[in-house]
Amino acid sequence: MTTAIEDPLPAPPPPTAAAKTRPCANCGAPMHGPYCYACGQPEKGMIRQLASVMADVLDTIFNIDSRVFRSLVPLYFRPGYLTLEYFAGRRVRYVTPFRLFFFLCIVAFFAIQIALNIGDPNFRWHVNDAGDIASAQSIADVEARAAKALAGFETAKSAPNMPAAAVASLEKSQAKIQKEVDARIAYLRARDAAKESGTKPPPDPNQESDDQIEFDGKPWEPAHDPVRVAWLPAFANTELTEMLVRAKDNIVAAKKDPRHLIEAVFSRLPWTLGLLMPLFAVLLKVVYIFKRRLYMEHLMVALHSHAFIFMSLLLLAILAMLKNWALTSAPGIEWLISLLRDAVWIWLPIYLFLMQKRVYRQGWIMTTIKYSIIGICYTIIITFGLVGALLASLALA
Repeated sequence: MTTAIEDPLPAPPPPTAAAKTRPCANCGAPMHGPYCYACGQPEKGMIRQLASVMADVLDTIFNIDSRVFRSLVPLYFRPGYLTLEYFAGRRVRYVTPFRLFFFLCIVAFFAIQIALNIGDPNFRWHVNDAGDIASAQSIADVEARAAKALAGFETAKSAPNMPAAAVASLEKSQAKIQKEVDARIAYLRARDAAKESGTKPPPDPNQESDDQIEFDGKPWEPAHDPVRVAWLPAFANTELTEMLVRAKDNIVAAKKDPRHLIEAVFSRLPWTLGLLMPLFAVLLKVVYIFKRRLYMEHLMVALHSHAFIFMSLLLLAILAMLKNWALTSAPGIEWLISLLRDAVWIWLPIYLFLMQKRVYRQGWIMTTIKYSIIGICYTIIITFGLVGALLASLALA
């Protein structure tokens, strides 16, 4: 009885020219992937098509893929989840903290800019209710503007079911405007009388400080008295003088319409928070010093916290744009947009508190105490940062 012997498996085909590996240009070892296993040099260099280089740059900065969507939902709705996942070593499925922080910072910045630019063009900020009256240059103009302003108060007071307290407040504002009207008319009569008699007219009380800056009670003239700091070079003193002149002009413009100045400050808000973010990690390190965590661990908490803040700013900007659209196209849903906006503001401090508790795993009392300390200190730091942004807006805009 003979036993049939099965045929052996067929031999694999010989490697083709396309399957052969290329040697590494640096060390000569065979390449088996995008990186050399011997020296680590990547196969791709910068000498290639510009479109391919730009694609790699955008991927390095933003890393926009499916991980973004897996990261945004837990970032906003699950306080501390991404940070704990990162500490546990489960990092590849989510966007890295820095990329998430940087991506949301850029997107929030552009969203805030768009929200500010598409606002109601007829909207105007006023320093006081009688701003238009104070700038009138004739008695007839004062009376016309006053009649228009006071008519609005009369219409408001005649509204049905108007509370007595509201009526009293309207009457108080009405009396204030009437006082401004009387003062403006008195000045214009004195000015016209001085012109008729050929004497020097009195200074306009509403414009006497608009065109000048005073030092030691004397008007500052940049052409005759530029800024001079002994230890600074001449070009630096010249630049300081020009910055002070720009600041003066911006202050004058802001008195009439502060909208542009406020827009400039808000546009710098994301960058201010981004620069102050490492200080937030320092505060966490100091407050949780007995936890014996590395600074980089606190930095991951700070990155995720600020990424959430930027995402909140992004949502607020989107809701502001939606509300502006609803004013003209769908007035019936304004209340819903306002409700969502309030929910975003309320969720902001609650989220940061819950995140701090879940990451550092302390009781409610200790977390509340430390959260308050960090909140107070960081609020002071942000205040200084925004003041710096305001000064930069005045001097550089």
